Amino acid sequence: VPLQACGGGLVQAGGSLRLSCAASRITISKYIIGWFRQAPGKEREFVAAIRWSGGITYYEDSVKGRFTISKDSAKNTVFLQMNSLKAEDTAVYYCAADRGYSISRYQHTYDYWGQGTQVTVSS
Repeated sequence: VPLQACGGGLVQAGGSLRLSCAASRITISKYIIGWFRQAPGKEREFVAAIRWSGGITYYEDSVKGRFTISKDSAKNTVFLQMNSLKAEDTAVYYCAADRGYSISRYQHTYDYWGQGTQVTVSS
């Protein structure tokens, strides 16, 4: 698996976590990297994405102003800084890579997926 997501954990509501998505065997700068999440009993949903060229970002409305996606070229890694966490942010978070040019919120456009990392926010 060319993507490895980590950084999840248990945090109280209002707290912060930073997730990392490290790439191996692919050059992350050639991809759009997205974060998705899946809460218990719900479908996996789009959270945020970044296009390396131009640093263009896109966020789901529910996380705007709280989450920030960023990249580190030297580390071949994308981060998701999550602040002001809420109980409803509890989910397994996945990162994925898309070889396309335009940012997509649709899972089927992503070519590679990492394993998930659990984020649990206690209220």
